[in-house]
Amino acid sequence: MTKLALIRHGQSAWNLENRFTGWWDANLTAKGEAEAKASGKLLAETGADFRYAFTSLQTRAIRTLWLALTEMNRVWMPVEKDWHLNERHYGGLTGLDKAETAAKHGEEQVLVWRRSYDIPPPPLERASEFDLASDPRYRGLDIPDTESLKTTLERVLPYWEGAIAPKLTGGADVLIAAHGNSLRALVKHLFNVPDDMITEIEIPTGNPLLIDLDAKLKPTAVRYLDAARAKPLPALP
Repeated sequence: MTKLALIRHGQSAWNLENRFTGWWDANLTAKGEAEAKASGKLLAETGADFRYAFTSLQTRAIRTLWLALTEMNRVWMPVEKDWHLNERHYGGLTGLDKAETAAKHGEEQVLVWRRSYDIPPPPLERASEFDLASDPRYRGLDIPDTESLKTTLERVLPYWEGAIAPKLTGGADVLIAAHGNSLRALVKHLFNVPDDMITEIEIPTGNPLLIDLDAKLKPTAVRYLDAARAKPLPALP
């Protein structure tokens, strides 16, 4: 039986400012750094023998992983960074204050964009302030201009199957530090969460979700390591 730990990055500057972040590279706050360190301490206490780590190309997730691995005395572990684990792209909502967006478009419409499974926000305009076309980490990539949770899952799943799952089936415990929606996509896949229920799954920042997997990578147990900050868990498939 192997273990998979999912960590949503610690609080970012734009989490604090209540802004839609998506692919924009907001950094951790002091609170976010503390959450990342606490995650590492909690993971170390599990006694799991983590051997591989995966993260996105976004600073808040990378730094969360670094800080956690430092607390775990596992900075020597192989780490793979890949854009497939990036946060969902929020399109034209990127950078907007969530309260102001609700006032402009209506709370109901904003809720549809944020929480529906397959309805994306309006696309981000090319050459706009938050266009990442010139970012060197995405050179050669056809960057999406908006994503729903459905299209996020469609890019996360092949990476899971091609890069992460083989490590687990080989018997290694694995750690993934990523984002609310890329991790929600993985949870949907692992626990067979229906389309109309996955939006109810909320993954808190800096609270590791530890999943026991059988030989076929089916979850047999799941728990948040910080019970005081836990959110409702998906049912075992």
